[in-house]
Amino acid sequence: MNLKNVKLVVSDMDGTLLNSKGEVSVLFFKLFKKLQLQNILFCAASGRQYNSIVDKLADIKDDIYVIAENGGIAKKADKVLLLKALNTKKIIHVIPVLRNIKGANIVLCSQDTAFIESNDEDFISYFQEYYHSYTIVDDLIEVAKTTTILKIAVHHASSSEDFIYPKIKHLKEDYLLKVSGQNWLDLSDDKANKGNALREVQKLLNISKEETMVFGDYLNDIEMLQEATFSFAMANAHNQVTKIANYTTKSNDNFGVESVLEKLVRANS
Repeated sequence: MNLKNVKLVVSDMDGTLLNSKGEVSVLFFKLFKKLQLQNILFCAASGRQYNSIVDKLADIKDDIYVIAENGGIAKKADKVLLLKALNTKKIIHVIPVLRNIKGANIVLCSQDTAFIESNDEDFISYFQEYYHSYTIVDDLIEVAKTTTILKIAVHHASSSEDFIYPKIKHLKEDYLLKVSGQNWLDLSDDKANKGNALREVQKLLNISKEETMVFGDYLNDIEMLQEATFSFAMANAHNQVTKIANYTTKSNDNFGVESVLEKLVRANS
């Protein structure tokens, strides 16, 4: 594994760079500064909204690339590099279907904020970890008529894979359906995934697959793992992710990303 080739490091957030408490380690920020000195770039790629990602990485937010909303948007500081909106008619069509799923909570994700129509206090409290900017509305369909939506996120308290996906899998020809975590499933434009967004960032930076390192743990990371020679599945990853990745590392609670970055820094010293 010749780590001297690496010019770009890309990491998922939840279950990957973030520990189980939702924290980024002090060690990561120290390693980031060392990577900067070695001219190695960093990109955070997540299903989270942009504001939530940069809140976790506030000290370095202007120095990194960010892929948010599972590839719906990519930014560098205030500059939007990529925007993939979901067709308005498709949103209006699917909301009633989602409303009929028992235990499901729907989130419409725009570039700057998220919209929910739930008044469930437990869900709202949980949801705020992922969506720092949000508005509670009476009717999401009315929002969709006038607002550019990048993604629909659907939450189930037990399992999105077991209780949401089976109810909407017949729609996979019309939407990109991604189980993005134990409790979340995302509906996006069929071209909006982390892999396509990463390809756009790579093209912009003139960085190849062979010069890219990616870390991920869940099904929404698969496409971007396929865009890197140095692809790492976390020890806590979904088994399908482990099969796709070329390498594995320790879990998110055992500094899995940082342990590989330490090797990367040493290789380029």
